[in-house]
Amino acid sequence: MKLSYSSSRLEKTVASLTAIAKYYGNRAKIVNQRLKDLEAARNLETMKTLGGNCHELSGNLKGKLAISTSGNRRIIFEPSDNPVPVKEDGGLDWSKVTEIIITDIDIDYH
Repeated sequence: MKLSYSSSRLEKTVASLTAIAKYYGNRAKIVNQRLKDLEAARNLETMKTLGGNCHELSGNLKGKLAISTSGNRRIIFEPSDNPVPVKEDGGLDWSKVTEIIITDIDIDYH
C-alpha cells in the first residue's frame, strides 16, 4: 500500500532505523515491522492475515483503523483513497483500500 503521514514531524520519527529507535525505544522493532507490513500489503484486506490485530475504530476515532505495536499501543491510520471505497452496506471495503495516512504511531488511545 501507499503510506503517507499526517505531518512531516511524524514522518521524521520513522525516516530511518536510528530515528525509529530514538522515538519508539524498546518498541522500535515492532513499529518498524508493522510499517513494513502495511507498506508491503497489496491492500488493507491483506492485513487481516498478518499479526497485529488490524481493526476499525469507533467512537471519536470512527473512520480510522489501528494495528497493535504492543499491549495497548497502536499505529492509527485512515484510508486516503479518493473516494474511500465502501461496500453496498456502507462499510469500508478493505479489499480496495490501497492508500493510507498514518496519523499516530505507538499511541495508547484506551
